[in-house]
Amino acid sequence: MADKIKLSSDEWRERLSPEQYHVLREAGTERAFTGKYEKNKAPGMYKCAGCGTPLFVSDAKYDSGSGWPSYTAPMAPDAVEEHRDLAHGMVRTEVRCAKCEGHLGHVFPDGPGPEGLRYCINSAALDFEPKE
Repeated sequence: MADKIKLSSDEWRERLSPEQYHVLREAGTERAFTGKYEKNKAPGMYKCAGCGTPLFVSDAKYDSGSGWPSYTAPMAPDAVEEHRDLAHGMVRTEVRCAKCEGHLGHVFPDGPGPEGLRYCINSAALDFEPKE
């Protein structure tokens, strides 16, 4: 992954909507079943809403029933970083954009893919680019 993007809180606030800022910069979570991409089935690519880095492709997206867009794997192994998350009295694995370190969501070991992973990602952390 190329050099990291480092911006001040004020610069991020100028670049992002309040909901995007809350999710990407404050590790917030949108309410289940409210995200704009949760039911999206169009072919294309999902990019980081903070920096535009390609993260997931529609071929890896599936309906997990969790209420958030879910993917079996990132577009490239180095597109995301994983960190141990001990917040809210749980042990989870947080997923962040490798370029801007924005919080995307979490990864769980209950997915259908070959690795058995479910990347549960906030719509607010993503921008969708339809396939032409």
